Amino acid sequence: MELLLPKLGLFFWNLVAFIVVLLILKKFAWKQILQSLNEREQGITEALASADRVKKEMAQLKNENEALMAKAVEERTQMLKEARETRDKIVNEAKEQAKAEANKILLNASAAIHQQKMAALTEVKNQIGNLVVEVSEKVLRRELAAKQEQENYIRDLAKDIKLN
Repeated sequence: MELLLPKLGLFFWNLVAFIVVLLILKKFAWKQILQSLNEREQGITEALASADRVKKEMAQLKNENEALMAKAVEERTQMLKEARETRDKIVNEAKEQAKAEANKILLNASAAIHQQKMAALTEVKNQIGNLVVEVSEKVLRRELAAKQEQENYIRDLAKDIKLN
């Protein structure tokens, strides 16, 4: 039990030593310790304030970034829409131009066919006219007494004639 209860002399000298150490620390180190603690506290406060500022700036940058992304998406959508409209316009113009060109070709072909048809008909009429003249000429050159002989002769001539 004596070990658990210190004697009064030991207690007194420990108290004196503590007070001396306390006075020495107060005289020489207390100001520096408090100054270091104050500087550390100010540093921590500044770091927290700086962290808050950085956090606010990051939030603002994030909002700006999201706004820029939304604007970029909107611009991309607008560009794609304009590209589709331009493509559709070009395709429609090409279709219209192709239809106009096809109609022009058909009209030209129809006119050419009509012209060739008329030329062929004219040529056939000319050939028929020439054949009639030839047959008439041959009939007139040969005078036959009987009508039957004239008809037979005309048939023979018609067989001999070659159509082109």
